[in-house]
Amino acid sequence: MPTSLVPARPAPSAAPLVHKPHRPACLLAEAQLPAVPSTLLIPLAARAHGARYFPWLACQDAVAMQVLVALGADVSAYLDDLPTVLNVLWRTRAIKELGQEFFARHPSALGANLGCGLTHYFQWLDTGTNHWLDADLPPVMALRRPLLPPPCPRMRHVDLDLSQPGWWQRLGLPAQRSATPVLLVCEGVLMYLPPAQVHAVLAEFAQHAPPGSRMVLDVMTRRAVGCAARHASVRATGAEFRWGVGRIAELEAVHPRLQLLREQSVAEGYGWPGIAMDLLWRPWLGVPLYGLATLGIRE
Repeated sequence: MPTSLVPARPAPSAAPLVHKPHRPACLLAEAQLPAVPSTLLIPLAARAHGARYFPWLACQDAVAMQVLVALGADVSAYLDDLPTVLNVLWRTRAIKELGQEFFARHPSALGANLGCGLTHYFQWLDTGTNHWLDADLPPVMALRRPLLPPPCPRMRHVDLDLSQPGWWQRLGLPAQRSATPVLLVCEGVLMYLPPAQVHAVLAEFAQHAPPGSRMVLDVMTRRAVGCAARHASVRATGAEFRWGVGRIAELEAVHPRLQLLREQSVAEGYGWPGIAMDLLWRPWLGVPLYGLATLGIRE
């Protein structure tokens, strides 16, 4: 798959993406994030430092290290969890490629990261004409705004509680069937919600999204639900896995307009040994241990 399908654009502004705090860094301690939002440090650490362990999956994140320095956060424990570091880097690369493919077809479309944490996908997906919004819970966005200000007028930040219905309208996403398709990214979010809320999120996307829209989300086996205490990184946050799937077809069964376009397993990131193990476990797990699903909208 090509490394980049994003059309050429003018060189970015020399203005820094990250603002340095005027006092000793203590932003993360001041934020006092609840359990689930506090998991944002896990992917941030992986994107900032993961290339030293898995150079073939390096995501070239230009801002992650700056953000960690500004936060003053010690992420050494997360870097000891190398399987999760690999998983994050694999997921990041896969979402980047999916996003680049989408915006190659729709260069002026809108993309949104629902539950963005401190991730900055627009650095890779800016076509020069598309639009992007990053959305998360108010405490997360209050932390994010001084660290990652929007680099251009085509990008905005929005407070969002994805567990509350009506989020499509609150974000101002296009709902007309004739509108330009949208791309939604939802990583590291849905597994922490109860199944009913996950189904509501998928149904709201299905009900309102214009044809051609895409939603990429990470999924895990239902057998992992309730087992966050066994996860080397997540257990330290106090968050719990509340949703998983037994069969990947469950996703498109949520709404008649939903269509499963692609299923990917993190086993790809481990090469042939990982793929072999995935095939061995699949009859028992029903789905990849962890992976990505891309959903589309039926015409």
